[in-house]
Amino acid sequence: MQVGDSMKKRSRGARVIIVLLAGLLSAITLAVCVVAGVYLYFGPQLPDAGDIGQTQFNEPLRVYTADHKLIGEYGTERRKPVTYDQIPKQQVNAFVAAEDDRFWQHPGVDYQGMMRAVVHLITTGRKTQGGSTITMQLARNLYLSDAKTYTRKIKEMILALRLESKLTKQQIMELYLNKIYLGERAYGIGAAAQVYYNKPLDKLNLSQQAMLAGLPKAPSAFNPIANPTRAKQRRDYVLRRMHALGFIDDAAWKRAKEAPVTAGEGSGQKNPVRYEARYVAEMVRQNMVARYGDKAYTGGYSVTTTIRSKRQRAADHALRKDLLAYDARHGWHGPEKTLDSSTMNDPKSLQDALDDMVTRGGLIPAVVLSTDGQNIHLITGQYGKITIGASQVPWLHGHKPAGSLVKKGDVVRLAYTGSKDKDKQWTLAEIPDVQGALVAMNPHTGGIEALVGGFDFGLSKFNRAVQARRQPGSSFKPFLYSAALANGFTAATIVNDAPVVYQGSGLDKSWRPNNYSGTIHGPTRLREGLVHSLNLVSIRVLRRIGVSTAINYISKFGLPAKQMPRNLSLALGSGTFSPLQMAGGFSVFANEGFRVKPHYISRISDGRGNVVFKAKPKVACDSVDDCPALAHTTGADDASRLAPRIIPADNAYIVGDMMRDVIRHGTGRGALKLGRHDLSGKTGTTNDQIDAWFSGFNANLVTVTWVGFDKLKPMGHAETGAHAALPMWTDFMGTVLAGKPEAIPPKPDDIETVQIDPQTGQRALGGGGIPEIFRKGHAPTVEEARHSGKHDSSNEVQQLF
Repeated sequence: MQVGDSMKKRSRGARVIIVLLAGLLSAITLAVCVVAGVYLYFGPQLPDAGDIGQTQFNEPLRVYTADHKLIGEYGTERRKPVTYDQIPKQQVNAFVAAEDDRFWQHPGVDYQGMMRAVVHLITTGRKTQGGSTITMQLARNLYLSDAKTYTRKIKEMILALRLESKLTKQQIMELYLNKIYLGERAYGIGAAAQVYYNKPLDKLNLSQQAMLAGLPKAPSAFNPIANPTRAKQRRDYVLRRMHALGFIDDAAWKRAKEAPVTAGEGSGQKNPVRYEARYVAEMVRQNMVARYGDKAYTGGYSVTTTIRSKRQRAADHALRKDLLAYDARHGWHGPEKTLDSSTMNDPKSLQDALDDMVTRGGLIPAVVLSTDGQNIHLITGQYGKITIGASQVPWLHGHKPAGSLVKKGDVVRLAYTGSKDKDKQWTLAEIPDVQGALVAMNPHTGGIEALVGGFDFGLSKFNRAVQARRQPGSSFKPFLYSAALANGFTAATIVNDAPVVYQGSGLDKSWRPNNYSGTIHGPTRLREGLVHSLNLVSIRVLRRIGVSTAINYISKFGLPAKQMPRNLSLALGSGTFSPLQMAGGFSVFANEGFRVKPHYISRISDGRGNVVFKAKPKVACDSVDDCPALAHTTGADDASRLAPRIIPADNAYIVGDMMRDVIRHGTGRGALKLGRHDLSGKTGTTNDQIDAWFSGFNANLVTVTWVGFDKLKPMGHAETGAHAALPMWTDFMGTVLAGKPEAIPPKPDDIETVQIDPQTGQRALGGGGIPEIFRKGHAPTVEEARHSGKHDSSNEVQQLF
């Protein structure tokens, strides 16, 4: 019995072993099939082994401001490519320690690291940063997007294996260290050494080498120029890993970790000014691709724009300040998202989450740690812990508790105020839903000196300054009034501001327009009609001169006729134009009547420095001899550089003078705070406050601002051009014109000043009256004044208009 029992036990044990082996074999077979299936599915979508690793270091397209500040770089070439032999051994060791300590052992995919990442995902439910080798990172940089998906990870692994089958480890490391993005627009360690330390790669010390090796994980968060404290923490981590792996001894580790952060000191880039003009840079990129195709990205072209860096920075600041102010006047949207408790309770996971967040529109991301009465305690990736009080939270209105807006784990935004009081340097903010645009241009040449197409290019690439077509509302009226002056009106012409009903006239049904204020003024001089933006006056003016006549005239300003409706609503600005088109139109008033073409590219040079294009814009001058813009040019074609005059100088001057009264006495009074007398402008507001505009100028600069939602919807009660768009205009103009002498377009010789009766618009008899300007020969005469006194002028006006 004992022998039989022993044999049965052995038999059962053998069956168990066979079953386990069969199960293991099945699992292996299944795993092989899965791997094979994945490879067969994704493999054909990726480069072949014969093509893998074939890359060229082509010179990128670079875009500069007029004063040579870099605003855009497109392409894959590094500034200073280096060979593997030129890379110091400790620099290689630093990257291996920081990014992939088994680089020299694994076949491109670190299965040990992958298993650790899988276990971490299963046990915590969160993805980890681990498991991505240097070879996989190179594969991603060469061929894939940055989208964090499992599909991309699978493709990375396949490409990494192919890279390892094609190239040596040294070749892979060389490619990686030349391709990796290291912040400050530097690609590759050769460029990074120059950008951060103004040194060749072989002159960096161990501390500096570790600093560069710490950048790939988060180039922005660990930028030693912008964020030296956070960068030092990352550098010390790299040094600690190098010491643990035996790359450096105790003495070297101690010296390096005690070394100060020196990035930027030798290159003059410590706390550098950032020049943001991504909407302009994208306009240039598209233009260059249209000219040169894909060679635009590899030919080393340098494009100098007409953008002036200080004005561009002022434009960015003014637009963002304006949109944030609008947002603060309306309801709090709530947090962008809320981090789970496991992330909040794990310092490393919280820091990783912060590192993944991106600054948008100058607003830094922050996570709420707690609320305490009216205080909010937060943590940021760049500036550590920050506490803000009720006065720094626009939506609390000084009496609501902080907990009514946010709670622990909420991801929010902070705006920097620049206050000297460190406790008041930040305010709670949020990315606004409302959008805006600003265009500033030189009215004499058409050169665009600043352009912003939205709150943040990274959030929306739609360029509202150029691509949007919106109704300008009353900011269109100066063009209509210019047409009126060209058709027999004067600034003193009386027009009846009274209710009216129109049937037909190109409209689908009866139309009962009214003034924005709801009040009427009766007989009104044309100047006052513009100053106070009276809709009923504008409609009667348009009816008098005729819609077709007005459109034909106004289209000369560069406002396409096809974008204007052929009915009386045109008088209220119901056409649709871009801010850039409006800026081009207003330039005519600023430059004495010439039409200049807006442009943004001044010069293009190829990779060898040869100038392959130089702009020769038509300039606003009557003659070559009297044209400052052509003072430094010579050539037989100078006469062809003269812009066409589209309206007389006296017409442009009178309209500009009426618009100076808009600022002195009318809807643009908000600009009076600038303390200048040379500014002309016009507000614009459409029905239901859907669009808000302010367009204005002096003799040397035209600026147009617009605010509204991308999807047509009201911005809210009282969000007019004066309230929503004018503050952006005044912030910008106040900054860029500070210290500049006043510049009013010169008064033409054929302009005369006559005293008129403000009630009748006729020449004042017997002294008194108010001054008004006229073209010579167009001022009211004494005879007309005497004749008007014998009749009821208001009845006469009603019959005429």
